[in-house]
Amino acid sequence: MLRPVLTSRLFTFLFVGLCLLPAAGLSENRGTATKPTPVATIDGSIVSEADLAQTVAGQLQQLRQQEYELKSKALGKIIAKRLLETEAAKQGITVDQLTDREVSAKIDEPTDAEVEAYYLAQRDKVQRPFSDVRMQLRQALHQAKILQAMEQYLSQLKANAKIRITLSPPRVQVADDPKRERGNVNAVVSIVEFSDYHCPFCKQAETVVAEVLAKYDGQVRVVYRDFPLDNLHPHARAAAEAASCAGDQGKFWQYHDALFTNAPKASADDLKGYAIMIGLDADQFDRCMKENTHRDLVQRDVEEATKLGITGTPAFFINGRFVNGAQPLEKFVQIIEEELAFTQKGASSAHR
Repeated sequence: MLRPVLTSRLFTFLFVGLCLLPAAGLSENRGTATKPTPVATIDGSIVSEADLAQTVAGQLQQLRQQEYELKSKALGKIIAKRLLETEAAKQGITVDQLTDREVSAKIDEPTDAEVEAYYLAQRDKVQRPFSDVRMQLRQALHQAKILQAMEQYLSQLKANAKIRITLSPPRVQVADDPKRERGNVNAVVSIVEFSDYHCPFCKQAETVVAEVLAKYDGQVRVVYRDFPLDNLHPHARAAAEAASCAGDQGKFWQYHDALFTNAPKASADDLKGYAIMIGLDADQFDRCMKENTHRDLVQRDVEEATKLGITGTPAFFINGRFVNGAQPLEKFVQIIEEELAFTQKGASSAHR
């Protein structure tokens, strides 16, 4: 049964992995008002605001997320600017003088070893001889060091300032499935993941999810939901149904792990082989697959993903906050820490 929930820098390059769905029709059933607000009429037939909202619900959700991200970045810049201006005024100097003294002057030029290591790490992307790009790489490294030092300095200023951010991220209500969850069922942070067993970026993301569970043991729960991209991975839907068949025998996660480990092998023999490998009752598993026991469950997941505006995998909702693609651990940590802090503030307020 589904239940609702609210849902580094130096030498580090982040790639947002995402298996994309070629096309998806978007819809959302939010109910109809008693007196629908018309936005158009066609030969006397009303097109209501609700009709319009249902048709573009997914796109609107994506736009709300983009709006929040833009505002959040802008707010970060404003906060940094004001902190620097305030500190410069205290010291009776300009902002440029402050940053030169507290940041730039404390940065050493990149060593030859650092430049060479940087080149070797990016050689496949650069595709030019080291001698041709040595100076550019040295400049890029120096700039990266300055940015890193600036962040550290701003962190110090923030720690000594009273900053209260009330800009709220958009949240959506996402259903989860207690049969496909792991972690503390009473955790204050819930992560609902929509994934495809044959998506390479989803496989990459599984490693990060495991790291999240280990780092926040007892504080986070993860729920898996299916979003097989049939046009890209024609056998992923069968794999999704097979995992739920394994779940009937209490071994969803063991089967889930076997699927990702061996992806994209998912012939009927492969799926049965995984069942035997993890100790399932083979006959019961066969019946479940032949009777398409979980076809509707997988389809419900696909339909909800579409309503939520998801167009690729993996996709996550952390306490209802949308996270798109195979993000690095740092991205999850940032949001989880914000959610934990928000929960703690709420608890403190309740006891006052």
